[in-house]
Amino acid sequence: MAKITLVVVDDHPIFRQGVVDAFSVEKDLKVVGQASDGNEALSLIKELQPDVAVVDVNLPNLNGQQLTRHLKGEKSHTRVVLLTAYDDSSQVVHSMAAGAAAYCVKDIDPQKLVQIVRAVFQGNYVVAETILDQAGLQRWLGERTELSARAYSDPGEPFEPLSKREMEVLDCVTRGMSNKEIASSLEISHQTVKNHVTAILRKLNIEDRTQAAVYALRRGWVRLYENEKKAQE
Repeated sequence: MAKITLVVVDDHPIFRQGVVDAFSVEKDLKVVGQASDGNEALSLIKELQPDVAVVDVNLPNLNGQQLTRHLKGEKSHTRVVLLTAYDDSSQVVHSMAAGAAAYCVKDIDPQKLVQIVRAVFQGNYVVAETILDQAGLQRWLGERTELSARAYSDPGEPFEPLSKREMEVLDCVTRGMSNKEIASSLEISHQTVKNHVTAILRKLNIEDRTQAAVYALRRGWVRLYENEKKAQE
């Protein structure tokens, strides 16, 4: 029996190895390559042409969504399963519109991830663990009118506008708030704040919180006088 070939892409070695290990015990799956960033993954997928690529959304260089669009533009037969550290409705829509075959959170049960890989290999799409055919996916996308007309970007540019929650976190960052203070202000967990900050840095292709604040201020996304007013309230 021919095996489903896979490439696993994640910049965290321990998590990546965990995914590889989960696939390695399945008789019908075979991991043929691993990558730690978007550019490396793109080259590897072109070379190996796996059936499925399991890809982290937040990657150095090309992010997972940009990688997906590159593959779609090149009419690659490799189907992409995107993994994310946190669930965000706008991210799901943009990811599926970019050409992903599935989108799921990283804390998914390993066996469910295996089932998703099998489903997308068979030509299906999976959103929130719901299996859809091509027509079903188009209906699903059509019902989500909030999708931005801009569904992709060039490398090094933000893939999409930040989500509402990410903008709230970025606003707090420009006010010099710590993760603990942001968590308290927005009534979310400290880990969720960390996930949002990581996503913001990756989307904007910048390295630290200071650069994020400068980036937002220069583009008029937030304004100092508004932050000062909020701080006084």
